[in-house]
Amino acid sequence: MALKLRPGSRWSLSSTQILAIGFFAVIMTGAILLTLPISATSGESIGFVDALFTAASCTCVTGLSTINVGVELTTFGHVVMLLLIQIGGMGFMTCAALIFMAVGRKIGLKDRMTIAEGLNEEGLGGMVKLVRKVAVICLVCEGVGALLLSFRLVPEFGFAKGVWFGVFHSVSAFCNAGFDIFGYNNSIENFNTEPFFILVIALLIIIGGLGFAVVNDVLKKRRWSRLSLHSKLVLTVTAGLLLFGTLFFLFAEWNNPKTIGDMGVGDKVANSFFQAATLRTAGYATLTQQYLTNGSIILCILLMFIGASPASCGGGVKTTTFGTVLLNLWAVIRGREDISLYGRRISKETVRRCMAIILICLLFLVAFIFLLCLTENGKGFTPTEIVYECTSALATVGNTMGITTSLSQAGRVILSFAMFCGRVGPLSLALALGGKGVRGSAKFPEEKIMVG
Repeated sequence: MALKLRPGSRWSLSSTQILAIGFFAVIMTGAILLTLPISATSGESIGFVDALFTAASCTCVTGLSTINVGVELTTFGHVVMLLLIQIGGMGFMTCAALIFMAVGRKIGLKDRMTIAEGLNEEGLGGMVKLVRKVAVICLVCEGVGALLLSFRLVPEFGFAKGVWFGVFHSVSAFCNAGFDIFGYNNSIENFNTEPFFILVIALLIIIGGLGFAVVNDVLKKRRWSRLSLHSKLVLTVTAGLLLFGTLFFLFAEWNNPKTIGDMGVGDKVANSFFQAATLRTAGYATLTQQYLTNGSIILCILLMFIGASPASCGGGVKTTTFGTVLLNLWAVIRGREDISLYGRRISKETVRRCMAIILICLLFLVAFIFLLCLTENGKGFTPTEIVYECTSALATVGNTMGITTSLSQAGRVILSFAMFCGRVGPLSLALALGGKGVRGSAKFPEEKIMVG
């Protein structure tokens, strides 16, 4: 699995570089398979650019699509999509480790380091055990989700098709991919008055976005006081964003006849909650995004940028990054040197890393916005639509204001790369491109500068 190269060799690869190359290889393999005529209902290839975009969107668990996958792809194409989504959700190295464990191959030190990098773990101990737990969590959550969704889908589509739809959409929701194969071309808007269906999808999205470490911590310790600081921060920020998002969307869209204005109170609450949940990198939609009010669209972009939690199926700058920056801001306002939460202190190195992640993500986002403005000039897209689309791609969300299918070939390639950057992680990608290892630096005399 890992490259057997002499330590210090100029061609040896770091863990972040292996992850980036691994995801790229999976995307290209998926693109080739989706290009085959057997993947298309027409019997002809959908074209490499559309296949590449779809493969990147699946592997990066985004959900954006330039074609109607429910209509234009065959069952073979859907199976390819499902495998790509599962690999993207669990992680390339996690899936590779499971395969090697199944055939009895030993997982070496380099492999453990790469797995730890992919799951955002600091230590190397217990990696094999952790991989097994990740697999069990995925299978149990996706299995239960598929069963619950099948109760709704089997009566409408028949047993075989209903179960298959239940499995596909459960995996897609838990992995925060947001793909649907109903063929309606409006995501799951047809179910927006069915609270049971959309709440099952929302719960799968939320659990998949918490991160495997948090889910394992909760299952193992079961008491708030015994949870790690990481788990407490993830759960606190997640709950806060869900509550704030639900209330904001409920207030902003209450009288909007194009979204929830004509719904009953229960459906209004359910759809507002779903909107707050799905924007955390899921990609499903029960409401037409371009019909949202301006305030809702701004909040959508903010929620997409924040994203899910570390070592989860989702993207974005992550809940812990956002939470840590808020705590740092509060500490500065209060004139405190240390940043603390729940009786524990957060290191300055962590704060520094969080600030770097947000800045790098912003730089990537601005670059993609500029590039898309250049390639799509003259097509009539508004700046809001372009910012929304780029944020959705980079944060691997998958929600759209309806411009994805109208993008040029160059625009599709740009967004494919944006999804790749978002899944690997802008900071990890920057480290992978910049080399590996920590270089020492000379310490110069300190001098203050004016800020603010």
